Amino acid sequence: MVNDPVIVSITNQKGGVGKSTTAISLAATLVTGGLQILVVDLDPQGNATSGLGVDRSHLNGSMYDVLLGDTEVDAAMVETSTPGLWVLPATIDLAGAEIELVSRMSRELRLKNELQRCERRFDAIFIDSPPSLGLLTINGMAAADEILVPIQAEYYALEGLSQLMSNIDRVKAHLNMGLTLEGVILTMYDNRTRLAKDVGDQVRAYFGDRTYRTIVPRSVRLSEAPSYGEPIEAYDPMSRGAIAYRELGREWRRRHGFD
Repeated sequence: MVNDPVIVSITNQKGGVGKSTTAISLAATLVTGGLQILVVDLDPQGNATSGLGVDRSHLNGSMYDVLLGDTEVDAAMVETSTPGLWVLPATIDLAGAEIELVSRMSRELRLKNELQRCERRFDAIFIDSPPSLGLLTINGMAAADEILVPIQAEYYALEGLSQLMSNIDRVKAHLNMGLTLEGVILTMYDNRTRLAKDVGDQVRAYFGDRTYRTIVPRSVRLSEAPSYGEPIEAYDPMSRGAIAYRELGREWRRRHGFD
């Protein structure tokens, strides 16, 4: 690959909206389409790491070590059981990074600088951000070309999004002039309820054509897959969740000129 990777920060300060599921599932379906993908787990909970089947007790390094400058990205990343899909793993140590980075130079740009030194070539890098608007999330935004926001199709879905948009504007103004809000994905959608339809209408009215047409349904199989350390594409490729993420992957590829 000659071109630089597309770097996508998957961000929403609300928890439980499907950030890790989207990072894992979208990455996995793009890999089956021939792309090389790196998932950067920037969440101390490490859901993307465990969801991709990585054993955190046998690591050469983690996201924490990378941000503190003790390990290079190439040494810390791990290839998953899905060929072509790599993960930069997180451990609970990452929770202390926000405090330890406070006194460091260019603390908001640590991830960006480390990714630029990465020698392995990828088509896209997906950053799974924590459910907050702290220093880790800001690092993700500062390193990214674009923001992808999963929004749960439930009550209070839009709560806090104005704060997120303000933070994106601040990062764009001071740290990353090229940052854009690329898209919004409706997740955990239950088409049996009027509430889900109303939330979907609100999201489309607010974000317009930045809202992906593909809707990710609420799915038991999507919830089960991480406990087996597999993306839904491997765990149950015929499930509604897998089908939705394949369609989302096709839509993402079209938007980014990979088709």
